[in-house]
Amino acid sequence: MSDEVPSYLGLAPYLYYTDATEALEWLTRVFGFAEKVRYVDAAGEVFQATVVAGGSEIQLTGVGADYWEAKGVDGPVGQLNVVYVDDVDAQFERVCAAVDDAVEVTRPQDQPYGARVFTVQDVGGNSWAFWQWVSDTVELPAGWQEIRQDGH
Repeated sequence: MSDEVPSYLGLAPYLYYTDATEALEWLTRVFGFAEKVRYVDAAGEVFQATVVAGGSEIQLTGVGADYWEAKGVDGPVGQLNVVYVDDVDAQFERVCAAVDDAVEVTRPQDQPYGARVFTVQDVGGNSWAFWQWVSDTVELPAGWQEIRQDGH
């Protein structure tokens, strides 16, 4: 086994949706992600696609109930995806304007670790947190510590 650190080229979430066509439309319309490529079946339904947020790619795919049954679960288990933005309040306004009242969007809040954040759940149950770094000052509760690996 080598002690050499790998040269990572990037990281892309791979998200599962019951309806990838709907998810692709939602992610581009609501968040403003750019569609890079879609792969469709003979009926024109998306079975896999790639969207871009800034320089990051996000993969999505459609899977049926049989896929989840084979894994012993009812459906996709959501995850949290963090998207860094320059203006979290503007992104919040964009998202709120693009969704109806049935979609819960938390209001942007300043966090003690220097970020301003809001969250929203997409049509597939995945959570998205939009983050804007607003301060290098970290204000942790009494007794908490910040420990950095770079020694600073």
